[in-house]
Amino acid sequence: MKILFTKMHGLGNDYIFIDRIKNKYPLLLDDKLPKLARYLSKEHFGVGGDGIILIDSSNKADFKMRIFNKDGSEAEMCGNGIRCFAKYIYDNKMTVKDKISIETLSGIKQVEFIKNKNGIVEEYKVNMGIPKVEGVARLNILNQPFIINKVSIGNPHAVIFVRDVDKINIERYGPLIENHPSFPKKTNVEFVEVLDRNLIKMRVWERGSNETYACGTGACAAVIAGCNRNVTNRKVKVLLRGGELYINWDEKSNFVYMQGIATKVFDGIIEI
Repeated sequence: MKILFTKMHGLGNDYIFIDRIKNKYPLLLDDKLPKLARYLSKEHFGVGGDGIILIDSSNKADFKMRIFNKDGSEAEMCGNGIRCFAKYIYDNKMTVKDKISIETLSGIKQVEFIKNKNGIVEEYKVNMGIPKVEGVARLNILNQPFIINKVSIGNPHAVIFVRDVDKINIERYGPLIENHPSFPKKTNVEFVEVLDRNLIKMRVWERGSNETYACGTGACAAVIAGCNRNVTNRKVKVLLRGGELYINWDEKSNFVYMQGIATKVFDGIIEI
């Protein structure tokens, strides 16, 4: 079976997009998707990436997004992925709207196309919904104490504030926190350095994908944790390895908004 795909990334967080609206792929059944994600995500044997994202029809929203991490696990939500999803929809003229609704495992998300003065879409603004602040935990990992700020943006996050994010041994501590018994469904792990109240720097160990260049839901979680600890404001620029995101935790509605770019890399065909 030949599969048409589009490689896209949001600040280096890259996914393989498969359009199942245009191409039905009757043999691509649900039980094959985890294996497909593992195969396609391999850098030297497949396409390479942080996972696959499926573009499907929805009876609840304009479109449906399903995400499978590179280890084959299905994720509830992906902030960088949903911006790329919206770009795919817009670029392929699958909508005439200025804002679309996308069904995810963490609920229906609204995405707005942000145009420049020339009417060209440059960024994508996502209403990530109302977050859940789930308290603080203290973990001792390899005799190193960590204060964990638990936040859910439809998927779980463990936000840790540090003095110098570049000095964190993320490959050592990231997987141990991700798989800690405190997180029965595992967790994404964010290490955050506060530069000032409107600017933070972050590295992320993503559940099922190891360290990635960016994490949209993680950036939201970091700002929410920062607000709760009174070390950041509600509108914050987040510096990630792959670029910048703008997060606004609206005080009136309690919705979290994420805004940033999305990039197409190439189209391709792979035979499985």
